[in-house]
Amino acid sequence: MPPVVEIRHVSQHAGQEVQVQGWLFNLRESGKLLFPLFRDGTGIIQGVVVKKAVAPEIFERIRNLTQESSVRVTGTVRADARAPGGIELDVSDLEVVQQIPSEQPYPITPKDHGIEFLMDHRHLWLRSSRQRAILGIRHEIIKACRDYLDDRGFTLVDTPIFTPAVCEGTTSLFEVEYFEEKAYLTQSGQLYNEANAMAVGKTYCFGPTFRAEKSKTRRHLTEFWMIEPEMAFAHLDDAMDLAEGLVASVVTRVLERRRGELAVLERNTAPLENCTTPFPRISYDEAVMILKENGSEIEWGGDFGGGDETILGEHFDRPVLVHRYPGAIKAFYMEPDACRPEVALCVDMLAPEGYGEIIGGGERISDYDLLLKRIEEAKLPRQAFEWYLDLRRYGTVPHAGFGMGIERVVAWICGLDHVRETIPFPRMLYRLTP
Repeated sequence: MPPVVEIRHVSQHAGQEVQVQGWLFNLRESGKLLFPLFRDGTGIIQGVVVKKAVAPEIFERIRNLTQESSVRVTGTVRADARAPGGIELDVSDLEVVQQIPSEQPYPITPKDHGIEFLMDHRHLWLRSSRQRAILGIRHEIIKACRDYLDDRGFTLVDTPIFTPAVCEGTTSLFEVEYFEEKAYLTQSGQLYNEANAMAVGKTYCFGPTFRAEKSKTRRHLTEFWMIEPEMAFAHLDDAMDLAEGLVASVVTRVLERRRGELAVLERNTAPLENCTTPFPRISYDEAVMILKENGSEIEWGGDFGGGDETILGEHFDRPVLVHRYPGAIKAFYMEPDACRPEVALCVDMLAPEGYGEIIGGGERISDYDLLLKRIEEAKLPRQAFEWYLDLRRYGTVPHAGFGMGIERVVAWICGLDHVRETIPFPRMLYRLTP
């Protein structure tokens, strides 16, 4: 039996007979020639079937294949610059694993479909070249993040998805029954990450997070994934340095390893090429001035809306770090600026090209009395935060970190119009299936 080879590795077997396992992507017929396209999840290869070179039943078997029928194809690899990928497969045999009946064809045809139809068939839409390219870039972004942090001495420590208390606002929580108690789906692993940082020094978690905001914008999901580093003995500047280095490294990695996928998406890579350090850093005060000069009605003390983030992002040719927001609009755990207590030592990173916030973080309150005061001011249940207060009772240190939303980074790097394509099965305000 010839070796089973993934399509991405077929070029290494020129002149050899191999077997490819996958699905029929498309089929073109020209007289006594068939040109089937096969895909296997790692790539697409064109087959060539010459009528006189194969048994009649094999020719008819291939000729009658339907889109997305699953097959095992045997053939000889041949280099051909005119073929997709520069390689063709001279088919000698084909085994049908499953033939999709022509009377009930594959729902997603080469014609145009509406977005609701495609979302209803998301489990099948993932097979398209575009969606596979996005999934490949998503994979590269996640791996690049982990490699960057691992190489700098960070330890991955998992944090819980069920939590007894909130991290931020109570209006964006999914409440669930947890036996005889109430629990919440996590908004962030950050609070637990702070405990982890006191144990291992530098840590990160990576997992799903949930926000029950009733938002229908192109930037919002109710379930999304975040990578969240946290560092002991660190301040705001340390968090900004890490965020800047991480994002620049991720973009470089995608440009180096995923050019093919970016080409499938027809992504203009020029803006990504600009994503080199240092990134611009501006204060919230400076950001408000820029916004007002560009027609925004923002007033000092207000949080930025999507339109404001777009204006700021388009003002720079690479991501921009906006720091020191008013403490009143940030989470209870943010450390105030000692020189200016009304602002917090926090930072948001805004992506260019109108993609908005991709990172949020800053320095955490390390003083026990101040943290307790903030918990009480926010009317949070003290009992649920006793363990969090313990971190300030026993060996407190300055510490800082941030969360990076994977889906927003994927949307920006891929140049997507909507975040719904950045995750295999998106969960949105009116979308819980498939």
